Amino acid sequence: MLFEINDSDNINRILRYYDRTESRIGYQYLLHGTKHFGYYEQGQSRWQFTAAMRRMERELGKRLALPTDASVLDAGCGMGDVARTMATKYGLKVTGIDILDFNIAEARKRSTKQGLTDCTTFQLGDYHKLDFPDESFDGVYTMETLVHASDPGKVLSEFWRVLRPGGRLVLFEYSRTPEKQLRPAANQALQRVCDLGAMPTWFRMNHGDLAKLLAESGFSSVSEEDVTEHMLPMLHAFYLIGRFPYFVGRTIDRVPKVVNAMSGVEMYRYREAWRYNIFAANKPR
Repeated sequence: MLFEINDSDNINRILRYYDRTESRIGYQYLLHGTKHFGYYEQGQSRWQFTAAMRRMERELGKRLALPTDASVLDAGCGMGDVARTMATKYGLKVTGIDILDFNIAEARKRSTKQGLTDCTTFQLGDYHKLDFPDESFDGVYTMETLVHASDPGKVLSEFWRVLRPGGRLVLFEYSRTPEKQLRPAANQALQRVCDLGAMPTWFRMNHGDLAKLLAESGFSSVSEEDVTEHMLPMLHAFYLIGRFPYFVGRTIDRVPKVVNAMSGVEMYRYREAWRYNIFAANKPR
């Protein structure tokens, strides 16, 4: 299969990445548990992370464009912040899945605290093999999670299966510049980020490849929008924060211990190596 990688090995690498002390501390204290970038218009402060992340989530809601009470799958829900925005701002009924048990536990806790258990539910699950009947959802989305897939074609076939005819798919995902167009240093930096962050699909998915794969999977009205400029202010903030810990990690030969600092610095330094995109598509009626 295209992009096939050993599933169990890849899952273990994802677990190690998110369970690292640096990942837990960084996501909790900088982003309050949310695990995606923010959306900025010109002049907005790069340091207002929470407001920017909510804006990115509203970009998702606008592109889903689903009616109130529509049922939606959040594939890689993390601690459920995106799901709660979809529920409170757009009136959607969201089911979130994630392979990390501590994410599911925290997602349930936060939704209970906010009184949102009637419109958000969370369970352990792998988007390569979804535990839902055919045509269960009006919409499906990912927010920077398909990059972790071992086989994106298999994932898209599962999304197709669980979507109802006329259903909507929206993916906020990265792509890469073809290796032959990059300086060796830029390609090596991207490889380090993808390897230590357990993101094999990102490293293999050139610009335009995911749109083609969506069409090959049977989706129609496929669109691809490059919104890199709208998330760069947050990445620049991570670059500024990460320079010193990354320097220390390199000095003591412990870069895997500061993988997020490394990623922030290298992604910003080699911006020509990648893009941040919004993909949208429909399942034909």
